[in-house]
Amino acid sequence: MVIEKFEDILSWKKSEVLIIEIYNLLKNNRDYSFRDQIQRASVSIMNNIAEGFERRSNKEFKQFLFIAKGSAGEVRSMLHLALQLGYIKDIEYKKLSDSTIEVSKLLSGLIKTL
Repeated sequence: MVIEKFEDILSWKKSEVLIIEIYNLLKNNRDYSFRDQIQRASVSIMNNIAEGFERRSNKEFKQFLFIAKGSAGEVRSMLHLALQLGYIKDIEYKKLSDSTIEVSKLLSGLIKTL
């Protein structure tokens, strides 16, 4: 399968869903620096996939996918903190953490294919 545009990449699609869930879940959170940081980290996943793809070089694409993977790790780390601070419930943590792990695994698979 040839991917013609970044919108066709499964990890990009899944990261978009993750971002929307994070934004909706924390939209009323008054810890603005925390909320801003987790939102920026989640957006970084999606944007790095897109930017890397648009570079049209497998070497650069891989580099951006590694950055996206790092951002996924940052989101997971912040989800741990959100749970400990009482910003999210256990069930919300589990769902978002699982989604982030799934995106990370998809990124790893894409990196390997390149």
